[in-house]
Amino acid sequence: MAESSQEPVTRVLVAVNQSSVKGYPCPSLSSNGAFNWILSKLIRPCCRQRYKLLILHVQVPDEDPFDDMDSLYATAEDFRDMKHKEMKRGLHLLQRFVKPCNELQLPCEAWIKKGDPKEVICKESRRVRADMLVVGSRGLGTLHSTAWRFCTHYG
Repeated sequence: MAESSQEPVTRVLVAVNQSSVKGYPCPSLSSNGAFNWILSKLIRPCCRQRYKLLILHVQVPDEDPFDDMDSLYATAEDFRDMKHKEMKRGLHLLQRFVKPCNELQLPCEAWIKKGDPKEVICKESRRVRADMLVVGSRGLGTLHSTAWRFCTHYG
């Protein structure tokens, strides 16, 4: 039986979110920065097939989306529409990262989860057996020690 000459694939998980400045579907500056760092510093053009980019967007459930309103009339259908719009926005956001990967022939997967981002990112990192986790700094520096401690303790 001949051995496979294929090298193991390095699985890189990148967590992305929408911009709070521009709103959906624009990615945040830190998400764009993390993604561009991966493409320019980590994954060289000659080696793209040795990597698989895993793109995760965590949507934080809004406990009360109507905080700013003093009264509201909404039907069950209105709430279903809101959830549908939220999912659609998330998918549009992921497309902003998947499209360049496809153009560069960089293998990738993308998905959406709901929950607390720090918990979901660590859980998903374990689930997909990521070799590397890349997140944007949100202006906190290259590596924010709290996030590092959380992932090393719980990840």
